[in-house]
Amino acid sequence: MNSRIKLFSIANTLTLINAFFGCCALVMLFSANYKYAVCCTILSLIADFLDGFAARKFNSNSELGKQLDSLADAISFGLVPGLAVFMILHGNGHLIADELFSPYGLLFDAVKFIAFVIPLFSILRLAKFNVDERQGDHFIGLATPANTVFWMGYLAIHQSHQYTFTGNIFLVVFLSIVFSYLLISELPMFSFKFKNFLWKGNEIRYLFLLISLVLFIYFKITTACIVVLLYVFTSLLIHLTRNYRKELK
Repeated sequence: MNSRIKLFSIANTLTLINAFFGCCALVMLFSANYKYAVCCTILSLIADFLDGFAARKFNSNSELGKQLDSLADAISFGLVPGLAVFMILHGNGHLIADELFSPYGLLFDAVKFIAFVIPLFSILRLAKFNVDERQGDHFIGLATPANTVFWMGYLAIHQSHQYTFTGNIFLVVFLSIVFSYLLISELPMFSFKFKNFLWKGNEIRYLFLLISLVLFIYFKITTACIVVLLYVFTSLLIHLTRNYRKELK
């Protein structure tokens, strides 16, 4: 039995780059440099996509890489969105609490810590993913990168001050609970794991990316949230359609 473990490969190096930019995003969030936090998260997402593609392309999948990927994702796609939601609630929650619930201001101000259900459920989802053999060409439940895209997009919208409702404490708490549930749900969702870049076998992926590009042209900053919601509803529609076809047979 070969006890030597290959620590570094192209895929593992990209995974570490993912974790590095995740750490940078946390620092930017703590410093309230939200624009740079979003940029760091985008770089984490790119590294995460490339590490999976590199592992499949060079056939370098390993148990080490699998565990390393989950540890990196726990930072970049667990802690980062959780802290982003905390910063949103921290900046708005206490104001609403003071205005609406003055006798219980401290109690309602503590609601901002609900943001950390996101890292908790993200870690739970990553652990579940590692032992769930059903997850291959599709995901069971919302992937942590998709959840992060939604929340960083939400943060960007909130900081742009275009839509004041994004700071509503009840809406943010509600969405935090809903998306945390989606992370561990049994809903099958199509993945963006490209084994190759041919059209055949990647039709849904390419069509979705094309629609996302069109949405970006028209909606700019709000695109991230819209795309993730569209992704969830598209996956749900595909799931219901397949179940309906099975029932007809």
